[in-house]
Amino acid sequence: MDLNRRTMLGMAGSGIAIAYCGATSALAQASRELVIVTYPGALSGPHRWLADQMEARHPGLRIRLVPSDSQDIVAQIKAAQGYVPYDAGPNDEPPHLIGLSEGYLAQRDDAAIPNLANALPDFVAKSQGAGVPATYSLVGLAVNTDVVPELPQSWADMWSPRFAGQVGIARTSSNLGLATLVQAAKIFGGSEDDLEIGWQKLKELAPRAARSPAALTQMLEREEIAIAPLWNNNTAGLSQMGLPISFVKPSDGPVAILSFFSGFANSAQPELVAEWLNGILSQEYQAHAAAAPYYFGPTVTGVTVPPEAAAFTPSSAEEIAALQTIDWTKIVPQRSELVDRFDREFSI
Repeated sequence: MDLNRRTMLGMAGSGIAIAYCGATSALAQASRELVIVTYPGALSGPHRWLADQMEARHPGLRIRLVPSDSQDIVAQIKAAQGYVPYDAGPNDEPPHLIGLSEGYLAQRDDAAIPNLANALPDFVAKSQGAGVPATYSLVGLAVNTDVVPELPQSWADMWSPRFAGQVGIARTSSNLGLATLVQAAKIFGGSEDDLEIGWQKLKELAPRAARSPAALTQMLEREEIAIAPLWNNNTAGLSQMGLPISFVKPSDGPVAILSFFSGFANSAQPELVAEWLNGILSQEYQAHAAAAPYYFGPTVTGVTVPPEAAAFTPSSAEEIAALQTIDWTKIVPQRSELVDRFDREFSI
C-alpha cells in the first residue's frame, strides 16, 4: 500500500472521528437523566432516598424529581394528547385506572422486577399488569381536640350532634373527596352502585367544603372546622407540628387507598424504570416510607411498621383485616359527573 501523506492524514482524521464519536457516546451514556414524578412537599422524601441509591449505583445518572398531584399529571397528559415528559410516576387507584384505559402507562416487565415476588398478591392484582403497588394511605377521621376533646369512634359519629356545624369535606375532584362520598353511602346502606344516600347524608352535615385535601388540612389547623375525613399522612404532619390534631381509625375500619408506581409508555429508559420499580418494592424502601414522617402503608411482606407510626398506620393483623376498600372501577367512569354535582350542591 502506498502510504503517502494524504493517506496518512485521512487515516488520522478517521481515527480522530472514531475517537470523538466514541467519547460522545460515552458522555451521553454517563449523563443520563431519569425524570420521576413525586409527591409535593415532605412526602417526596422516600423518593429522594431511592433516587440517591440509584444515582450512587450509576455514575453520571441524574434522577430529577418533579412534584405534582396525580390528577394534575392526568390533566397534563390529556392536554398534550398523550405525550408524557416523564419516565415514571405514582398514581392512586383512580388515575391508575384512567392511565390504563388511555394507554399511557407501560406494561410491567415482571422478569425485570424480582422484588415483585414479595409484594402482597391482592395488591399486585389491582395493578392490572402496569406498575407496582408502591404504598397505601388511609382515609380516617382527623379531629382538632382543642375544639372537640371527645374523639369519634366510628364513621357514623360524624353525624353526631356534638359535631354539628364543625365538619369539613374535600371536593370530589380529589380521591379523598370521592372516598368520603362513597363511605357516606356505605355507612347508610348504599354502595358504589348506589351513591344517592351518600349525597343526602353529606348535605345533612352542612359541611365546609374545601377545594383540595391541602385546603381541608389548613381549615382544620385554623379551627375553621373540628373534624374531617382526611389522609393519615396529612394528619400526621399536623400532629408532628405540635398541633392538637388526632387521627382516628374508625372502629368499622378506615379506607385504604392503594398507590401504584408505574412507568410511562414512551420512556426511553425502560431498564432504569424497572430498576426504580424494583427499588420501590425493596424492604429497605418500604420500611423507610412506613416510618415518620411519611407513614405510608407497606405493600410487601417482611416490613414492620415502626412504633411511632402505629397511631397513623395499621400495625397489626387485626387492623389490616379491618381496612375498607373502594371498587374504583365503578367510580372512575362517573368521576366527571360526581365533580359537577359536588360543585353544584356545595359552595367552596
